[in-house]
Amino acid sequence: MGNSSQKLNLFKLVMITLAFIMSIRNLPMLAETGWAQIFYMVVAALIFLIPTALISAELATGWPTAGGVYKWIKLAFGDRAAFVGAWMLWVQMFFGMVMIGSFIAAMIAFIFKPALANNNIYIAVVTIAIYWVATLFNMKGLKSASLISSVGFLVGVLIPFILILGFGLNYFLGSNPIQLPKFTWSQVFPDFSSIRNLAFFVGIIFLYSGMEVSSVHANEVKNPQKNYPLAMLIAAIFIMALNIMGAFAIEIAEPRSSINLASGIMQTFTIFFNQQNVSWLIPIVALMAAIGAFGQLSTWVLGPSTAMLQVAKNGFMPKWWQKTNSAGVPIRFVLVQATMVSLVALIYVVVPAVNAGFFMVLILTTVLYAVMYLLLFASGIKLRYKYPDVKRTYRVPGGNIGMWIAGGLGFLTMLFVIIISFFPPANLKIGSPTFYVLFMVLGLLIFVTLPIIIYARRKPEWKATTTTKQ
Repeated sequence: MGNSSQKLNLFKLVMITLAFIMSIRNLPMLAETGWAQIFYMVVAALIFLIPTALISAELATGWPTAGGVYKWIKLAFGDRAAFVGAWMLWVQMFFGMVMIGSFIAAMIAFIFKPALANNNIYIAVVTIAIYWVATLFNMKGLKSASLISSVGFLVGVLIPFILILGFGLNYFLGSNPIQLPKFTWSQVFPDFSSIRNLAFFVGIIFLYSGMEVSSVHANEVKNPQKNYPLAMLIAAIFIMALNIMGAFAIEIAEPRSSINLASGIMQTFTIFFNQQNVSWLIPIVALMAAIGAFGQLSTWVLGPSTAMLQVAKNGFMPKWWQKTNSAGVPIRFVLVQATMVSLVALIYVVVPAVNAGFFMVLILTTVLYAVMYLLLFASGIKLRYKYPDVKRTYRVPGGNIGMWIAGGLGFLTMLFVIIISFFPPANLKIGSPTFYVLFMVLGLLIFVTLPIIIYARRKPEWKATTTTKQ
């Protein structure tokens, strides 16, 4: 727990949480929803962000040792469920990293030749190259990867956010054409007449994903019962406000029909900078955004793989997976995930439109992630009854009823996410609806079934007897 001088204050915890969750690459997707983004962001915070934050904090302070989500699920439901949870956290990366990589590729295009941002072959090739560079960079271990992550957040997230809000306000106050339709209350509420209109909501809910990672710091907070939920509330308000204002900055300058999900942020910066005669800033901001996204991508290369190494050593995967290099990096997990990311990136070759490819990868990422969250929310409820006497520095308010409300709300939200994901979005050209549905169904079935089969076929000799390198 550490002494009081090492405790995190409210400000530091808010900043750590923002660093985990904030990203400018999500703004174009949010901008696609128009005024309804206000409804989506507020509701997503209530039904997903807050339950995740509160439950993760209780579990992190009750069981503060290494393992995180994997350990919580294992305590609640046993080895098989824990293996499935850890597996989903790993395989969703195959798709999530393609999404980040395609954003970086689009940013690089704006440094040299902006038209390439809409070229699907270019996006696929550069995404693959970027991920392999990040993989090789991470072979030296976590220490070398952490520096670029910290620099990346400052250079690639905070500064571009400040710039888009500042230039957006200046554009709005000037005599410039405003592409956003005039406000009416009816536009704030989504059109619920078709289930396909809710597809973007799935992606927006997961703008808040990552709160369970931030929860590892709950034990380091001064007066956690009061300060942790307060920090999460402040962080949620900041995330909502910054995302909504950033998305509006895109919408006032760019017609919704021409927003590119991978490069929309730079489309908007181009309009702002040209209008202010500072077009020389375009490649600079594109480079900053690319650095920020690369930092985020870099932090994900090792995290889930390191967790999977521990899972393998526990006897759930063959010895072949347990090899590490001199820096302790689980080399086979890392190389397999780089290969899988490369294969997934080829969807940009199969699906002709960059927007459609980007969205399909985004939604399958969220579906796989949702399976892990289902287990997380159920674990929060189960552990209240299974281990009622374990001391939790922070507890979800309201006793067992409070836990049922938070866990039940989060669980139902994840079921909703999975169901909605099988319906192609109404306002995005995704090519063949049949291919879209098959992509989602097969993706979910394959990646959920694989860990169950592997677990069923596990052998006693898979369990590591020592932690030495092989």
